[in-house]
Amino acid sequence: MSAPEFAGRTALITGAASGIGAACARWLDDRGIAELVLVDLDEAGLAALELRCKVRRIAGDVASEALWDKLGTTIARLDHAVINAGIVAAAPIAQSDFGEWRQAMAVNLDGAFLGLRMALQLMQATGGGSIVLTSSAAGVKAVAGTGAYGVSKAAVAHLARVAAAENAAHGIRVNAIAPGRVETPIWTKTPQFAALVEQHGSREAAMAALREESEGYRDFTSAEIIAGQIGFLLSDATTNVLGTVLVSDAGYTL
Repeated sequence: MSAPEFAGRTALITGAASGIGAACARWLDDRGIAELVLVDLDEAGLAALELRCKVRRIAGDVASEALWDKLGTTIARLDHAVINAGIVAAAPIAQSDFGEWRQAMAVNLDGAFLGLRMALQLMQATGGGSIVLTSSAAGVKAVAGTGAYGVSKAAVAHLARVAAAENAAHGIRVNAIAPGRVETPIWTKTPQFAALVEQHGSREAAMAALREESEGYRDFTSAEIIAGQIGFLLSDATTNVLGTVLVSDAGYTL
């Protein structure tokens, strides 16, 4: 019987305490990953993850250059990275608060850049690897009221393409995924969703109302489905795929 594909390998995941990041940690753990390096501000969420592999849990701000400079000196080898940490910012541009704009850019874009830079440096030193950055359908299609979030996620997608062009010769594959609406805290903890819950009387009724309004598109999917797609992009099955942005949105951007 052959060893699992990810056996003996190490992977970094940011935004790992919940949602897509946590689902990616479980997906890789189920497929024999040797070690996971998990980064998130939510220390309790990181601690709650039950995983069989060796795990390093790093509670910190992905937008902190000092965090990445320190972490980079402690990882001997990195085979895969999921650059996933993000926050939502929802307001029309004319009514947007500059502080909220900067916070979204700091976490979604600066944090992606810093984590990606460290991963690339480690992989260049050890002969290659694969990386997936989490963009968003809102970074592909212009959506009213998503200025800071949509712009930051569009930039993340292009960051992945530039990194792919720069690092193909190093044996490093960089891709991105652009999910539509996923049932994770980035959506379900927003004020807009809370207002829907209050309006419809329950979380389940609010979800049903969203699905009804979607008319077949924009349906919520699960973090586990997105994690499987990210895992596919990380895997050896996609050795000829780089610089792509996989849109996974039930047809919303069509």
